[in-house]
This record gives sequence, C-alpha cells and structure tokens, in this order.
Amino acid sequence: MKRKILLLVMCLLTVHLSFAQNTISVQGRVTDASTGQPLIGAGVVVQGTSTGTQTDANGNYTISAPADGTLAVSYLGYRNAQVPVDNRSTINIQLETDTETLQEVVVTGYGVQEKRDVTGSIASVKSEELVRQASQNPVSSLQGKVAGVNITNTGQPGASPQIRIRGTGSALGSADPLYVVDGTFVNDLSFLNPADIESIEILKDASSAAIYGVRAANGVVLVTTKRGKSGEATVNYNGFVGVQRVTNQLEMTNASEYATAVNEKNGSELLSTNLPSTDWYDQILRTAMIHNHQVTASGGSEKVTYSASAGYLNQEGIIKGNEYERITARLQTDIQISENIKVGYNGIFYNYNSDDIPGDIFYQAYVAPPVIPVFKANGRYGDPVDFPIGNFANPQASLDWFYQKSNGQRLTSNAFGEVKFLNGFTFRSSLGLNYGIDEYTNYRSRDSLTTVQFATRSLLTQRRSKSNMWLWENTLTYDKSFGNHEITALLGTSAQEDKSNYFTGSVNDVEFNSEANLYLDLGDPETYNIDAGGARGTFVSYFGRVNYSFLDRYLLTATLRYDASSNYPRGDRWEYFPSIGLGWRVIEEGFMQNQTIFDNLKLRASWGRLGNNNIPANLYRSTVSTDPRLGAIRNGVLYPGWNINTVPPATLFWEVVEEVDLGVEMGFLNNRLTVEADWYNRKTDDAIFGVTPLGFLGLGGQIRGNYATFRNRGLEFIANWSDEISTDVSYNIGFNFSRNRNEVTGVAIENAAFFNGNLPVGGYQVSITRVGDPIGSFYGYEVEGIFQNEQEVEGSAQPNASPGDFRYRDLDGNQVIDERDKTIIGNPNPGFIYGINTGFRFKGFDLQLDIQGVADVDIYNGNRNVRYGNENYDKDFFDNRWTGPGTSNSYPSADLTGRNLDPNDFYVEKGDYIRIRNLQLGYNLPTSLVKSLKMQNLRVYINAQNPVTWFDYNGFSPEVGGAPVSQGIDRNVYPLSATYNFGVNATF
Repeated sequence: MKRKILLLVMCLLTVHLSFAQNTISVQGRVTDASTGQPLIGAGVVVQGTSTGTQTDANGNYTISAPADGTLAVSYLGYRNAQVPVDNRSTINIQLETDTETLQEVVVTGYGVQEKRDVTGSIASVKSEELVRQASQNPVSSLQGKVAGVNITNTGQPGASPQIRIRGTGSALGSADPLYVVDGTFVNDLSFLNPADIESIEILKDASSAAIYGVRAANGVVLVTTKRGKSGEATVNYNGFVGVQRVTNQLEMTNASEYATAVNEKNGSELLSTNLPSTDWYDQILRTAMIHNHQVTASGGSEKVTYSASAGYLNQEGIIKGNEYERITARLQTDIQISENIKVGYNGIFYNYNSDDIPGDIFYQAYVAPPVIPVFKANGRYGDPVDFPIGNFANPQASLDWFYQKSNGQRLTSNAFGEVKFLNGFTFRSSLGLNYGIDEYTNYRSRDSLTTVQFATRSLLTQRRSKSNMWLWENTLTYDKSFGNHEITALLGTSAQEDKSNYFTGSVNDVEFNSEANLYLDLGDPETYNIDAGGARGTFVSYFGRVNYSFLDRYLLTATLRYDASSNYPRGDRWEYFPSIGLGWRVIEEGFMQNQTIFDNLKLRASWGRLGNNNIPANLYRSTVSTDPRLGAIRNGVLYPGWNINTVPPATLFWEVVEEVDLGVEMGFLNNRLTVEADWYNRKTDDAIFGVTPLGFLGLGGQIRGNYATFRNRGLEFIANWSDEISTDVSYNIGFNFSRNRNEVTGVAIENAAFFNGNLPVGGYQVSITRVGDPIGSFYGYEVEGIFQNEQEVEGSAQPNASPGDFRYRDLDGNQVIDERDKTIIGNPNPGFIYGINTGFRFKGFDLQLDIQGVADVDIYNGNRNVRYGNENYDKDFFDNRWTGPGTSNSYPSADLTGRNLDPNDFYVEKGDYIRIRNLQLGYNLPTSLVKSLKMQNLRVYINAQNPVTWFDYNGFSPEVGGAPVSQGIDRNVYPLSATYNFGVNATF
C-alpha cells in the first residue's frame, strides 16, 4: 500500500514539474492593426483560466502562460483575438477594428447604449480625461470639455462648482442638475475622488433625460465609478503635491492715494498723505499647499471581481487659516453566482474636516482703509478709532478671533441583484442609500480687539444636521434581435424617501480652555437658544423605454415616466413625462456606399417633457408670523398677535420643461475628423414665480405660484480631430462652442416682475425677472455722463446732484429721475461658452493643453457699489475718478454717496474671459526600467491649472455664480487660484 501511495506522489510531482517547466513568461505589445497605435487597458487572458492582465500606457503586457497555451486578447471596439503561445516569449498582437460592434458605449440611465444608436444629446467624458486634471471636484474637470454646459468654479476648498446645462430654466426653484452616482441620487459630487470615476455622462436634452422624469428639468449628470475586472490583481497609485497661488489680485489704493481720495470726498484734510500703508490682501492671502493621494486595488476571477480604493486630500485655502481635509474610501464587488444570476455592491465613504474663515473676510479686506496698521507699536491690533474715518474691522483681527470647525461624514451605497431568464429578459432590483451628517462648532471669545471687534460675553454655537435618503428601484429589460430588427424594452418602478433634520444651539459664557470644553451645557442656562427642524419628501414613479433599430439605420427611442412627489398638493402630485427620439444613420444607406466624403453621417431629432421637483418648500401651505403691531393689551398684559404672511396659490403644478432638439453627427477622413451640432428650444411652463400682493392684505413678500414661462434656445457645435502620424507621434485637437439665449416669455399677471439681488446698502435690488428679458437681468439707471459743474446740475432732472455725480438718463422725458427711468442694464446669463482641448504624444512624452472661456456675459460689481462711508477704493477707480471739470465723464468723484449708489450701468462690467484651464506635461518611463522596478507602468507629470486668465473685469475673478434671480452679483466671491503640481501615476 505504501508503495502505491509513493508511486502516486511521484507521478503527481512529475506532472507538476512538467507543467512548471512548460510555463513561460510572455511579453509583448497590443496595437491597432491599421494605425499601430498602442491599445491601453486591453485585456490579455490565458484562455481557459482566470490568469490575466491589462496593457499599460504603451500597450505593453507581461503574463505567465503555458508554452502550448493560448492568449485571449480583447479591447472595446475591436475584434477579439486568440493567439497560440507556441513556446514564444515575445508576442506582439494587432487587433482589427470591429465595425459591427459598438465603437463607444454611453450610459443612458438604467442601461447603456452604443453611441451610434443614441437619438438624444448625450456628452460623455471618460476617466482618462478626468485624471489628467488635478481637480478636487469631478465637476471642475468638466469645465470647457462639454458643449452646452456652463460651470462656475470657486476657489474655496471643499466647495462644489455651480453647473448649468443649456441655460437657466427656473427662477425660484433650483437650477441644478440631477446627479446620479452608480444609480443613487445625490446632491453634488464633492464626496467623490475623480480617480474613482470610470465615466461621466451628461444627459442634455429632454429625450435622453426623460427617463428621470420630475428630477430631470435641469439635465442629468450620470457618474459611473470604476469596477473590477477578472485577471491578476493590480494596485494603482495616483497622487500629486503642489502649491496654489492667487492670480489677478485686485490692486487697491495705498495709504497716500486713499488719504487723497478721502480728503477730496470730505472737502477737508482729514488724513495725512504720508501715513504708513497696509495692503490688506497681502496680509490675509498666502501661497497654499495641496496634496492628494489615491490607492486603488482591483482584480478578481470569472466569478468575483472587486475594486477598492482609498484617498486622502489636504488642501489649504489661499486665506490664512483656511484648511480642508478629505478622506474617501470605496469598495465595489460583483459576484456571478451562476450563469444567470449576478449580485453586486458599491459603497463610497466620505469624511471631511474644515478649518473655516469668516464669510465676509474678502469684503473686509476690500473695504479696510490702508491707513490702519495691522498692529500698533504696543502690539495691539490697528484700530479705526485712531483715524477720523469711521468704523472698520481689522481683517487680521477677524481671522485671529474667528474659530469655527466643520466636519461631516457621508455614505453613498448601492446594492443590486440581477437575474437573466427565458431568452433576452433581465430583471434587476437595486437599493440605494445616501446618509450624511454635517456639524460645525463656532466660538466667539470674550475679548476686546478693537473698538469695532469686541464682545463682553463669549458665545458658543453648535449645529448638527442629518440627511437620509433611500431609493428602491426595479427594472425589467428585454433585449432581442429579429433579423433586421433590434429592440430593447425597459419597464421600471422607483420609490424614494428623503428625510433631513437639524439642531442648532447657542449659549453665552462658555470658557474655552480646549476643544474638549466646547459644550452647550457649560454655559449660562439663562442664555440658551435652541432651534430645530426637519423635512421629509417622498417620490413614487413608474417608467418605461423602448429602443428600436431597423436595418441598423432607422432608430427610435420612446420614453414615458409617471411621477408623484409630496412637494405638491395631493390633487396635483402626479404627472406624465413622455419623450421620443428619432435617428437616421444615413451612412448605412445604399446611396452612401460609393461616396468618399463621409465616414459617418447621422441625423437626430427629439422631443420631450421634463419636470422640476426642486421648488421652494411648502409653497402650498399658509404660514404665519408674529408682529408687534398686531399685539393687544388686556388688563395690562400684552398678548402677541399673529398674521398670515403668505397666501398659497389656489393650485400648484409641476414646473415642466418641454424641449425640441435637432442634431447631426458626421465623420470625415477615416473618422479622424468628427463633427457634431445641435439646435434646441427649451421651454419652461408653469414656472414658480412671485407676484407682489395688494398692500391692504397685510402681507409682506410675494404670492408665489405657477405664474411664468421661460425659454432657453441655442446652438451647440463640437469638432474633434485626432491623427496617428507614426507609432511614436500622435495628436488630437477638440473644439466646442455653445450659444444660448435666455428669456422670460410670459407672466400670468400683466406687467408683473420679480425683483431680487439685494445689496446691503439702502436695500437696493439690482435684479429683475420680467417678460421679454433674461432671468435675473440687471436693472437700474443708464449713466449718460458725469456732472462737470453747477451749471450742468441746474435745470437737469437731478437738481440735488453735485458736480462729480452720475448724470442719469431721463428715459421718460419728464425731467424727474425716478423708478420709471430704470431699465435693463446687463445680463448675467452667458451668451457663449467654449473650450479648446488638445493632446500631443511623442514616444513616452505627452502634452495636454485645455483652454476655456465665456463671452457675452455681465457682472454687477457689488464691491464698488456697497459703501457706507470711507471704504477703500480699487486702483482703477482711483486713477480714473472725476477730480474737477473735464477730468472724467465716465467715473464719478470719490464721493460715492447718495444717488451715486443707485443701481446703474457704471457698476455693470463685462464678465468675458479666456483661461488656460489645464497645462500638463507627462512622461511614461521606459518599459525595461518599469519592469526592473516590478511595476506595470510609471508615469510622472507636471501640471499647471488655471495659470493664466485674461479678462477686463475690475475684480478678483470673472466667475460669479448665484441663485437664478440674483446671479452674477459680485459681493467679494472666493476667487479661483492657480495650482502647480507634480504628480505620479504608478501601477503594480
């Protein structure tokens, strides 16, 4: 018996040694058969096993395989290849383009579709474009890359950019798009590391977005994160370190110039022109550090695949003391339980900590007189009481005194199960969760810094808010081909609940020895102030979509969604949202086969209706408030009175967007040149709008309801050229351009208008929304010159003016300047947005240059317009101000008081700009060196983001966002900075 066992062991050992001897290391390169261009990320697998790898940035691979085995090679858009090893250690493989399969796949919402079969307007940005931008927010990486999408950035760490897709379609509701991350609805993408993203699709027209119904009126941003692939495990590190520097710093007057202007304004020598000078911007700004690191591990077998990542970002703000820290972690797993059953999970965790700054610190630095020193000789803070100029905060004291720390956590996850049955049916059920907690602690110490900045008692304020959303969706898909017919039909249901609550408390007299002492119960109980609240919203939806193709050239997409939302009254909660898209692949017609001009020609047309659920809360409920004037005294006791302060509309409907889109897609010169163009007409019906009630009703504010109609109409154009000159040299150039015109086309009540854009001085409202003009247009007086002397003032429509004041245009000719002379003086809605994106490759080197710009847009310079007394002046104003007859007929005198502060077109400036958005030079180290380091690939790069911006606006930044009815008003925004990085991307 022992002999038999020994013989068996020897036989097994011999077989094992024989197998080991026949296993060899194979390396080579996978390229395009027609161009010789390396195929990055091509899958190379030993046929019949789970052993596999992917090609690196140069198309190279290395794999262990049996000498008599076969390599199975695959790449999206190419025919699969099976290559015998035949005992070869070097095998170079060329793949043929497969014109019969998809060339590009785009996510369409509840499914994917071949780009050539899409009938709507969908833009897709892949991961390789996102990771070549050193952006902390994925939305920032899209700026200038997608036609019809306007993105407004802010330089504040952790803040989310503002995005508008094909203009602004709502006045009082939200104009933000719907964000969908792996099937889960979220409010923004600040929790996502761009390195985790596989692709971002933007659904721009009603046909493509209608599958999301009531949530899709402002467009949809679909984010697909990276998933694991079968094969050997790989580990990737992507990180950079760099600095951020202020660009286009606004120049203010120095002490001598300021004293000159103040003396002119007051008509006396208030200040000496020989005082020391403080540059408050230099004092509070700094060169800030930033570093970001991401590690990703992925791999798996034929049954189980996974992708896990962890990221860390530390970003200092350009304001001293401002710092933001973010930790992200992601885990994704797919399990193929059987041939027909698949389950999976994707979870993203996000944690942030922030050292905050005063919200008005840029305003303080703008207005603070330069004659005030940072510190006095005795070490105390410089104080305005030492000068006869009024009360101003010392910005450095504000930064030193301010204590606020914010933090939060978020978990966004989605689990799904998928079953395939019969012939072509797939049932999928998914459950999404978005859970978040946000907190902040603010402490103001008992102190006396200056005569303006002091507190006799300390004050501790704490806030905690929590949000919880679950989303359960079920879909049934049927996918089948019948000869010349291809059909994909989808039916689905969706149920969602959003809940949120907050708690805010404050108390005096907490002693701050350390952060551990900051508890509300340690203060004076007599000063407790507590506020709490919450909200809940529910949604139910049924939807369906049919994609049909005949002869691979005639295309149809039909969608219908039936939505209900608790944001609307019970009788008006349900609405239908249909759409239809048609496509004609003209290139497939017989009469096109012998022509040599077009390589691709497709015509598209679509129509659809969308809804906007993001309207102001509780519009259909009456609210009440107290007012001392309504109180009553009985027997010497005051009884407070209450009054209804809003009147709900008799009915409340959905804000509905109806859109028509016409498009064409073309390819020339072997598809090296591709062109795409769209025309759209986007109309918002039943838009929420405010109407001022009659005074005798005793109501403040406005009655809001479905009272307006808006329209956005525009053109989009995209052209891309890419060419492979040789195996060592290639390049690509892309250009996109968009034109949009926004207009209020109707209001239910004749001549009704909605005023907004309040400025803190005098309660001026500088924005108006009315029929015939864009949403949030700037509204004020036209300046026709400057009064040069008393003779010009006499007999004018402004008898109380002084020489050096604005002379307003008397539009109605009644010799009185009043509200009837106000008119539209500017438009904050961009007319044109464009981007130029280029890439060049020479052997291991690559260069990327992205340019982005905005034109035909106005900014209201609220910085100049907000004055209480002797605020500082910007240098441009000082150099061009009126100082006597004939010195200026466009800039007023230094006496910016009284009617000189009325909203007028002097404060409206052009917001056009051109920016180098990204400039990056990279180098892929030679394969031989990389292999010696036990790596698959290693790339290093240097990057400059926003290094140069050309604009004429007298402010820090021409990027000024805001709510739809008050956008484009600059009240000292946090400016964008230039970032210079060195980065490494390595795969092991």
